[in-house]
Amino acid sequence: MPVIPKVRAGLDAGGTTLKVLGRAGVLRPHSPLALARAGVALKEWGVGPAGGFTAAARLDPHRTAIVDEIGSLTYDEVHRRSNALARALADLGVSSGDGVAVMCRNHRGFVDVSLATAKLGADILYLNTAFAGPQLVEVIERERPRVVVFDEEFAGLLAGADVAERVLAWVDGPTDETTLESLITSYADDDLAPAGRHGRIVILTSGTTGTPKGAPRSEAGVEAAVSLLSRMPLRYGWRTHIAAPLFHTWGFAHLALAMLLGSTMVLRRRFEPEACLALAESERCDSLVVIPVMLQRIMVLPEETLASYDLSRVQVVASSGSALPGDLALDWMDHFGDHLYNIYGSTEVAYASIATPEDLRAAPAAAGKPPYATVVKILDPDGRPLPQGETGRIFVGNGLLFEGYTGGGGKEVVDGLMSTGDVGRFDDDGRLHVEGRDDEMIVSGGENVFPKEVEDCLMRHDRVVEVAAVGVQDAEYGERLRAFVVVDGVITQDELKAHVRDNLARFKVPREIVFIEELPRNATGKVLKRELATD
Repeated sequence: MPVIPKVRAGLDAGGTTLKVLGRAGVLRPHSPLALARAGVALKEWGVGPAGGFTAAARLDPHRTAIVDEIGSLTYDEVHRRSNALARALADLGVSSGDGVAVMCRNHRGFVDVSLATAKLGADILYLNTAFAGPQLVEVIERERPRVVVFDEEFAGLLAGADVAERVLAWVDGPTDETTLESLITSYADDDLAPAGRHGRIVILTSGTTGTPKGAPRSEAGVEAAVSLLSRMPLRYGWRTHIAAPLFHTWGFAHLALAMLLGSTMVLRRRFEPEACLALAESERCDSLVVIPVMLQRIMVLPEETLASYDLSRVQVVASSGSALPGDLALDWMDHFGDHLYNIYGSTEVAYASIATPEDLRAAPAAAGKPPYATVVKILDPDGRPLPQGETGRIFVGNGLLFEGYTGGGGKEVVDGLMSTGDVGRFDDDGRLHVEGRDDEMIVSGGENVFPKEVEDCLMRHDRVVEVAAVGVQDAEYGERLRAFVVVDGVITQDELKAHVRDNLARFKVPREIVFIEELPRNATGKVLKRELATD
C-alpha cells in the first residue's frame, strides 16, 4: 500500500526523529563493540522482531526483558531461547514463507514463538483467545499455518482445526504432549544464520461484525515508534505492565516498542482489576498498557480499594482499542493523576490520533490529535474534504497502513489515505472526535443518530456501569435506537430516558432501554453489538 509522499518526505524534517528518540532516552551511550554488533544484527535481520530483539540483546544483554508468573528473563536469555525454538520449529517443517499460528495469553511463550518464527522468515498469525471453535477452524483453514502453538486451556477449541503440527505453550501440569519448554531445552541456542526473507505479522480484526480478517504487516521500522513517542512520553528502560492482550494491535505495539526502549515487560495471563493495581505497585511499573474496558472495571472497585494502591510511580497509562466512554478519563485521572493517554486507530491503519491528559481534561471523549508523520482527514461520501466541525468519514495516511487482507480485499483508499471505517469531526482546537462506525448510524424519523453520543450520555449517569446502543428496525420510524445498560442499584427506564432527554435532542432518546447483567465483549474489550441487535 503506497504511503502518501508528504508523510514519508516529512519524517525527518527538522530532526524530529532524533529529538523524539533523544527525549525518550533511546540515543544513549553504549560501547563501540556493542553498537557495532547491534548494527550488524539490524542489517542482517531487519528492524522487525528478529533484528530488533537480537540488537537489544547485544546492546544490553543483562537487562530484564520479561517478568511473568514463572519468573524473569533477560534480553540475552530471550534471544537464546528464540534461537533454540527456531531450530525446533524448523525441524517441525517450518521454513521461510510458512505460517505459525499462536493462541496464547500474555506470558513468555508468546514472545518465544514470535521471535523464533521471525528468525525463520516465517509469518506469524495471532489468534484471539476469545474466539469460538468454529471461528478458529475457519481462520486456520483460510490461513493454513504449518504449526499452531497454544496454551493448554485452548486445546478443546482447536481440536477441529486441520494443522500439521501442534505445540503446547502454557501447561498447568505434567503432559506427554510437545511443549515449548521441551523444545527450547532440546536444541542449541547459539546464533542462527539470517533468513533470506522477513516474515510478516498477521493480526486478526476483532470480528465484531463478522468473520475475523487477517491484516498482515511488514516491518514498520523506527517511524512507528517515533509516531507514538511524539505524543506519549515513554522512556528507555521503563518497567511496563502490558495488560492489553499481546495478540491485539495495541498489546503487540508495546512488545515491539520493547526492543527499541529496552523495556521490562511485566506480563500476567489474565486481567483482574485489583490484581492489576497490585501488580503495577509491587513491580514498580512506570507505565501501564490497557484497553478501555480494563479501566472501566478498575474504576467500579470500591473507593477504599482504589485508595489503597499507590500508583505514583506510574507516569503513563496508555489506552487503546475502543473509545473511552462517558467521563471515564476524568474519573481515572481524578483518582490516579493526569497520566492517561488515549490512542485511536485500527488494525488496518495503526495509530491515527493520540489524546494527551491535557486533551482529555478539555474533552474527555476526544481521540486527540494526529501524531508525527500522520495525516487525518474528514471526507464526504464522494471523497472530498469537509470543513472543520463537520462530520464525515475518517481517513488516515501514515507509514503503517496494512497491505490488504490475507483473504483478499482491503479498506477504501482515497489519495493515499485509508478509511478507518469510522465517522468523526475535528473541533475548533484540532482534536479529533470519533462519533461511531460509519455503518452504525441510524436514521430515525428522518434524523441521523450516532449510538456513541447516546452511549456517552447514559454513561454519565451515576447508576450506569456499562451501555451499548444499537439500531433496530421500526415500522413507523424506519429505525429506532435500543440501549442496553448495566446498572448499579435501582433505576427505571423512564428515569434514564429523562436523563438523555435533558442532555440531548429529543430524537436521540432511545425508544427502548433494556437492563442486562453484562455486555457481550470479545477479548479486546469491544462490545459484540451483533449479539445485541436482534429483535
